[in-house]
Amino acid sequence: MSACATLPPPTAELAAAQQAVTRADGADADQYAPQDLAAARNALGQAQGAMSRGREDDARRLAAAAAVDGDLATAKSRDAVINAELAQRRAEIAELRRRLQTGDDR
Repeated sequence: MSACATLPPPTAELAAAQQAVTRADGADADQYAPQDLAAARNALGQAQGAMSRGREDDARRLAAAAAVDGDLATAKSRDAVINAELAQRRAEIAELRRRLQTGDDR
């Protein structure tokens, strides 16, 4: 009997995938994680195409892949930004230590 059950169209999955790609765009993933962002965009486009052809299972699978790739791109971008900020702070600390040791107050 469960074989007769059908799933609703994957509109929520497609929306979630679109949001993941949008978040990645907002996190500058095109700069910090371009391959992952490209994979997310590609999977989203394929999911939308599958949906328009009535291939809902493929659309669902591809939308999930797009969401994962988009989230990965976002995470990598945030990681790169945080690491850059950390490097900047460490450089500032090193400069302050140098000034303290040399008595340079510039």
